[in-house]
Amino acid sequence: MNKKDIKIGFFYGSDTGTTEGVATELNTLISSNFEVEFVDMYHAKQEDMEKFDYFVFGLSTWYDGQLQSDWDCFFETFCEMDFTGKIAAIFGCGDQIGYEEYFVDGIGILAKQFEKAGGLIVGKWPVLGYEFEISKARIDKNTFYGLPIDEDNQPELTSKRLEEWSTQISEEFLVEFKKTITCF
Repeated sequence: MNKKDIKIGFFYGSDTGTTEGVATELNTLISSNFEVEFVDMYHAKQEDMEKFDYFVFGLSTWYDGQLQSDWDCFFETFCEMDFTGKIAAIFGCGDQIGYEEYFVDGIGILAKQFEKAGGLIVGKWPVLGYEFEISKARIDKNTFYGLPIDEDNQPELTSKRLEEWSTQISEEFLVEFKKTITCF
């Protein structure tokens, strides 16, 4: 088995360029281990997603907990898709001080829908180190569905968090991949 046997669809949406910058840095980290197709949600179609079993999703949360505009436009299609047996890791950009009641809600919105459609979320991340009031991205009081990035208030932590998370999701993708090949 070779890590390059795992083909990852990396779908991200960015309005201001912040999420794109984070996505680019993360893509560099994970594409050294896996074959990755990097897709801007502005151009994404359902058939683009349907060809993958492994995903990285990246987005920002806007205003009062709204999905980034390209994800928002695609979300109805996303809700109609079947993700049974598919694996995803999700990161989101947000502002934990200015939008402390909606911090990275987009992570939770995508994660819950992905799970509802039969998918498995990997890359869960601890809440420790963040200051916010409420977030749909929380699974419980200690854990997020994915990796929050706050370039507004904690930009000095971004690269370290991305390095740690890329290692974590790489290992989790491999574990899930090994499960599928032992079933045959």
